[in-house]
Amino acid sequence: MKHRYLKNVVTLSYTAGKCIGCGRCVEVCPHGVFDSDEGKAKIKDRDSCMECGACALNCPVNAIQVNAGVGCAAAIILSWFTGKEPTCDCGEGGCC
Repeated sequence: MKHRYLKNVVTLSYTAGKCIGCGRCVEVCPHGVFDSDEGKAKIKDRDSCMECGACALNCPVNAIQVNAGVGCAAAIILSWFTGKEPTCDCGEGGCC
């Protein structure tokens, strides 16, 4: 099952010019946000990013930035662990 979140709200940014093509982002991303194209990483599905930060933490040249643990994606993940309804405090009484 493909996990999707809200369109165009993820904090993920990628600087292709810094990429050395190591492929670590492709390996560590749990939702397949990245793919490899001619020796460089590329973002294939930005809206599937759950802002876990694994890609940025594993990029040896800091080509990837993401504010891990923020927004609606973090609220959804936290709700899985707590069993409560997700809340990200950006709307009345619930998640975006």
